Amino acid sequence: MPAALDPQCLFTTLAEHEVDYVLIGGLAAVLHGSTAMTNDADILPDSAMDNLERLGQALHSLNARLRVDGDPEGIAFEPHPTLIASMAMLKMTTRCGDLDLTFTPSGLDGYGGVNERSVTFEVGGLHLQVAALADIIRSKEAADRPKDHATLPILHALQEEIAKQGE
Repeated sequence: MPAALDPQCLFTTLAEHEVDYVLIGGLAAVLHGSTAMTNDADILPDSAMDNLERLGQALHSLNARLRVDGDPEGIAFEPHPTLIASMAMLKMTTRCGDLDLTFTPSGLDGYGGVNERSVTFEVGGLHLQVAALADIIRSKEAADRPKDHATLPILHALQEEIAKQGE
């Protein structure tokens, strides 16, 4: 049976391996204040080879397996940096819950730009780079999936509320 999402476990393991990434997607939106729930963590890793080596070690430590329909335990794979670099997206199940990696998030310009606009959040004593709310919205609009259509009104309302507080 797959593990329930434990973000602190995921973030701690990535930090222990010094992986550079930006948290994107639904969990990033939750940190900004969204009430929409999510059951996975989405990250945009730096694609530098030394970072992918650390990421591969972290995935090994997390017992990462490829997430596929019809197989709740996932499929074993070796998270080698070259394999990771060749993928646009990896959907995995881990001992800390589901984790998705993407190097080309919909509507966004890649790690450098997303990281530059990111916001730092402290979670459980760790400093996380979290995509800017505007980037999360832009990505969900570009992805154009039914689940994103359901979440976008919440994110737009949150963005308006944050803007009002800043006035």
